[in-house]
Amino acid sequence: MFAVIKTGGKQYRVQPDDVIRIERLAGEAGDTVSFDEVLMVGGEGDVKVGAPLVDGVTVSGTVVEQARGPKIIVFKKKRRQNYRRTRGHRQDLTVVRITDIGGAGGKKTTKKAAAKKPAAKTKADDGAADAPAKAEAAPKEAAPKKAKADTAAKKPKAEAAAKPAKKKADTAKPETKSEE
Repeated sequence: MFAVIKTGGKQYRVQPDDVIRIERLAGEAGDTVSFDEVLMVGGEGDVKVGAPLVDGVTVSGTVVEQARGPKIIVFKKKRRQNYRRTRGHRQDLTVVRITDIGGAGGKKTTKKAAAKKPAAKTKADDGAADAPAKAEAAPKEAAPKKAKADTAAKKPKAEAAAKPAKKKADTAKPETKSEE
């Protein structure tokens, strides 16, 4: 089973026993944290997507440690202006081990997914419904063929127009030779 949670302005796909590094949360090593903003829950073929959140599902985790990320150097420069600024940043992070995905909604999602499986069987019966969609697509394909025919009809005119221009250019060359 997996879940997509939102914390610290980012989204994470987590499973039980995953260790994730997220933005700083209050708590010390060994404390339990709960993520209520669950965007999606899935497992073994059944998926439930929230709109925007899945109701009643929570993800629990244990704080492993409070850490800091790598140092990031931010360097700004404007050329020919003698402007240079260097700033550094280290993000405070919390390392969390996911322990459980569930809650009242977590158990319901597996039952609802079983109810949705017969709906997937009716999808095969929708072949008749797809036939009109294919019929609509056929005239759209025919329209570009007509456009191609129109462009083919225009090509000889363009070629005919180009030939006299070449003749004029050819006649101009001998005249220049005779003048020399």
